[in-house]
Amino acid sequence: MVTIRPETERDYAGIRNVNRIAFDNAAEANLIDALRDGGFKEVSLVADLASEVIGHIFFSRVKIVTESPTLTAVSLAPMAVHPNHQRQGIGSLLVDAGLKSCRDRGFDFAIVLGHPNSYQQFEFSAELATHLASPFDGGDEWMAHELIAGSLSSILGEVIYPPPSDELE
Repeated sequence: MVTIRPETERDYAGIRNVNRIAFDNAAEANLIDALRDGGFKEVSLVADLASEVIGHIFFSRVKIVTESPTLTAVSLAPMAVHPNHQRQGIGSLLVDAGLKSCRDRGFDFAIVLGHPNSYQQFEFSAELATHLASPFDGGDEWMAHELIAGSLSSILGEVIYPPPSDELE
């Protein structure tokens, strides 16, 4: 039975491992460490199977610079499931639990740069993100999700990622 729970320090090696294997490089694992160490982590959940990390999702805090106040939102990145456990619904469990946790922490919306087929089922939409300038060339992969209905209806701004994310631009 898979359990979705908040990360603990004991999970760090497993989180690095699952991200390294799922992405076939260490870039995402290094990003997670840098965001966590820099104090930008908002939500970090693991999929635990028999005390082994087989999946992980990470949400970091981002700023939305607007004409009036600067807003705070969350960015989903990365999300990984060990290849031996993919296509079993674990990624969906992680995304659902992660979005709920972000909503419970008081965030109004989340953004993601990812494959539309992977995230549209969770109500991420490129249309919702059209008024949010991205530092990445995302096209249809640049999406937003309203954790609170209507929260993006009047927002026009630029998303500023925390410094560790600069290496991905």
